[in-house]
Amino acid sequence: MANDNTGPTMNGGKGMEQLRNHSYEQLTIENVQDGRVLVLYTGGTIGMVRNEDGVLVPKANAFVENLRKYPHMHDKKYADERFGSTGLLVLPMTAIDKKRVVYNVIEYSPLCDSSNMMMEDWIRIANDIKQSYEHYDGFVVLHGTDTLSYTASALSFMLESLGKIVILTGSQVPIFDTRSDGLENFLSSLVIAANYNIPEVCIYFGTNLMRGNRTIKVSATAFEAFDSPNFPPLAKANTKIEVDYRITYRSCTLEKFHVHSKLNSNVGLLRIFPSITRDLVKAFLQPPIEGVVLQSYGAGNIPANRKDIIREFCEASKRGVILVNITQCTSGCVSRTYEPEKQLEEAGVIAGFDMTPEAALTKLAYVLSKKEWDTETKRQIMQSNIRGELTGGRSPYLQDLDFVEAVARSLGISSSSELLELGTILFPAMLNAAVIAGDMMKLQSLKGYGAYVSQTNADGRTALHIACCEGDLSIVRCLLRMGANVHIKDRFGRTPLIDAVEYDHHDVIKLLLQSGAHLDGSAHLIGQKMCAAASIGNTKRLSSYHYANANLNQKEFSGRTPLHFAALHNKVQTIKFLLDHGVKTDCKDKLGQTPLDLAEAISCKEAVLLLSRLEPAVNSTTPATAMKTIR
Repeated sequence: MANDNTGPTMNGGKGMEQLRNHSYEQLTIENVQDGRVLVLYTGGTIGMVRNEDGVLVPKANAFVENLRKYPHMHDKKYADERFGSTGLLVLPMTAIDKKRVVYNVIEYSPLCDSSNMMMEDWIRIANDIKQSYEHYDGFVVLHGTDTLSYTASALSFMLESLGKIVILTGSQVPIFDTRSDGLENFLSSLVIAANYNIPEVCIYFGTNLMRGNRTIKVSATAFEAFDSPNFPPLAKANTKIEVDYRITYRSCTLEKFHVHSKLNSNVGLLRIFPSITRDLVKAFLQPPIEGVVLQSYGAGNIPANRKDIIREFCEASKRGVILVNITQCTSGCVSRTYEPEKQLEEAGVIAGFDMTPEAALTKLAYVLSKKEWDTETKRQIMQSNIRGELTGGRSPYLQDLDFVEAVARSLGISSSSELLELGTILFPAMLNAAVIAGDMMKLQSLKGYGAYVSQTNADGRTALHIACCEGDLSIVRCLLRMGANVHIKDRFGRTPLIDAVEYDHHDVIKLLLQSGAHLDGSAHLIGQKMCAAASIGNTKRLSSYHYANANLNQKEFSGRTPLHFAALHNKVQTIKFLLDHGVKTDCKDKLGQTPLDLAEAISCKEAVLLLSRLEPAVNSTTPATAMKTIR
């Protein structure tokens, strides 16, 4: 996050690290699961307040202060009892909720009107998400509505190999006004971000969760201000939140989440209109312009008799300018149905299919910033579906559930809701059976029938959870390439990585980390598990945690580290393993005892010998030298 006065400031609490280390002591008693959400409040109408003249204005630090006063936005009693002075915000819990929604708000300074948003602001938001990515289940960006679709589209390309949900929302009326759409938009965004594994950049507005790069603003006044004209909503939030997982876009690359923090600003939108002049087109296409989104009539048409304009497009294309043709219409796409579109193609103009202007422009800025791609590759990428931004080939509406339909007919099921429910029962069971059998062909076939590879069973477990328990590296790799989500937690709060760790499948752990997985939850609870392994000399389990990037110096609730427990139980091989991996020997527990103190107290001679040889080196040298001595 930014370190200067223009950066975001934390208003919701002291940060997730404190939450991880100090606020989960009651978790094992209450059996409460948390959905953790980071809110980036960038500005916009949603957080504005009225001044003495009744005019809406942004006011620094007012947003969170007001949130704390609203009982439907913050359960103060629960938050004070559980989290104390961390300042975390917590939504009240209802009888049907499975998780407590715990959220932090980072307020940008200064707050930015969305009409003032620039590419630098998109980069700042992306980097803030990157910095906090491993500590939260989802992210909500509060943003003004005017350029909301531009920001959502840009982030969808910049956040590469995204495995968690990012929701942008705002409002037409401030959240603290009497009649406001902001309350519903913000509350629903928090609940969805905390509970649903939709690894996309989305926009939530007016009961619909939409793919961000498919969305446009359609009204300056209506509460239903945004629409996704060429793609159905990912979810609808009415009395129940219904998610269509079949159409969610999933990264199928075996790489960690990362941010592409460069964009090319030499791009523009050129809208064709009657009597547009050659001079205007020529001037628009001059350097430093490198890419242009051309908004043509209907299905991709321009005046067929304007050879002068077509020549300018041809000349620009020869100079390396990338020209992308999209329709001016709200819905539909460009096609090769008419002669003018074919003339554009011959002039080097490529089809943008059904991309929105916002998606086409931001994708062009993203693609042109990729220095490792040549011009032809960039042209191909602009015509390819890389984040669900355009429809190419297969329709987004899956019509091939003939297997489920056949079972439904045999059971006398006919309604669409019952058909969907049947799929959620059959597919997880069949996916899991294929995993256990090690049958990759069956997994691919089930996906072809419309199975959502990360569909959960009754215990919230996915096929990837099962595969990580089984330890079949080829099946795990197959599922990841099919888009399996590494961040899904089952009803016990376990991710696939935890399953791989607790079954000691080291190659699987490495592959999951390569694909973006990370240890999640209370650091103290992880420390407790490592200490339990150390106490019985389970060095293999400690190795598993080490491969998963756990801190082998992590303390459990009494302040003891794995080395304390290994010393206390005289587990010599475990002590050697921990010392070989550079753990600290001078950590003290809550009673002020070091591992050597414990070993001496119970006369563990071998442990005392190992630790005492290193103790003088640790105490008589600088920290850097001490760590070198231990290694």
